[in-house]
Amino acid sequence: MQKTADAVIIGGGVHGCAIAYHLARKGWQNIVLLEKNYLASGATGRSAAGIRHQFGTEINILLSAANVRRMEKLAEELDYPEGIELLQKGYLMLAYSAAQLEQFKVNTLLQKKLDPANTTVILDRTEIKEIVPGLNLEGVAGASYNPRDGHANPFHVTQAFARAARRLGVQIHTRTEVSGIEKTANRISGILTYRGDRISTPIVVCAAGAYGKQLGEMVGVDIPVYPERHQILVTEPLEMFLWCMVISLTHGTYFKQTPHGSILMGVGDPDHEVKDFNEQSSWQFLQDVARKITFHMPALQNAKVVRQWAGLYDITPDAQGIVGETEVDGFYLDLGWSGHGFQLAPVIGQIMAEIISGEKPLIDVECLSLRRFTENRLIPEPYCV
Repeated sequence: MQKTADAVIIGGGVHGCAIAYHLARKGWQNIVLLEKNYLASGATGRSAAGIRHQFGTEINILLSAANVRRMEKLAEELDYPEGIELLQKGYLMLAYSAAQLEQFKVNTLLQKKLDPANTTVILDRTEIKEIVPGLNLEGVAGASYNPRDGHANPFHVTQAFARAARRLGVQIHTRTEVSGIEKTANRISGILTYRGDRISTPIVVCAAGAYGKQLGEMVGVDIPVYPERHQILVTEPLEMFLWCMVISLTHGTYFKQTPHGSILMGVGDPDHEVKDFNEQSSWQFLQDVARKITFHMPALQNAKVVRQWAGLYDITPDAQGIVGETEVDGFYLDLGWSGHGFQLAPVIGQIMAEIISGEKPLIDVECLSLRRFTENRLIPEPYCV
């Protein structure tokens, strides 16, 4: 491994790889990315990999609009002939009360105001049934729906960025865990690894998700992020019948059908899920998700489960990411996305590269800075599952 670098990125998920690519595209010559396992081994590869316009805060609406446009052309931009398995058949977000439906309407107006090309619409029960015929509409007051929302393959997206970054000269080292970050006079000066390597560098970018807090402690930066286990269940392949992602914020549920036919489903349960680095699957989850998803879609009650896995959300107090510089010169953050990190990675990768390069970013993300927590400027995102 080289002894010096202009920048070291910690974390080989989609965000780390996107930052590496965009920095190299700007002409940075000596970039190193370190991943303690394999690329996309963390939250990226364990995610449902959804992509949507439908958010409730201004910053996420702006980011998601730019990101969907980027995702639609990503395989071509990165010269990735395998494709990213992007399927844009919509997100259907169910409302189970008049108040929730009214909030969806308010959010839809905000989405259209900030992004005139936004295609989110409010649906009644009849229109919902046309999109998902087998859906149980008991208690459903309506829904919001955007046909350009969808999902992709997180491994392909990550590999697409990684390959493109390597072609531009980025050195990517897997199975290489960081053991220490050095600073001199409040400025980053190097990193150490458990393999015994030391790299002298003035810039370290922490894109390590739920592990970011421990990395911040190495340089005295308090990052208010913690891990929360989230689990996913996958069925046998079925004949294609479910083209969109279905979400209920009331039940904390989501489910979609992958391109090869399996139903991927999950339940967000922050009141009961463990808040540590436990990535073991549980029988309780299997029972809970089976009960809730078959309530939404009774036809799935006879589908066979083939596997189950768990991953970690990196949660912040307002369920928003942390982006940009810190009080330590040269130490930058891109983490804390609380479940919607995958879908914003391409545009955040560009924004991070612009910030690190001292340029005006594509979208002003100052509201997502680490300072907001000490300055009491939280911006809670309501559209999290």
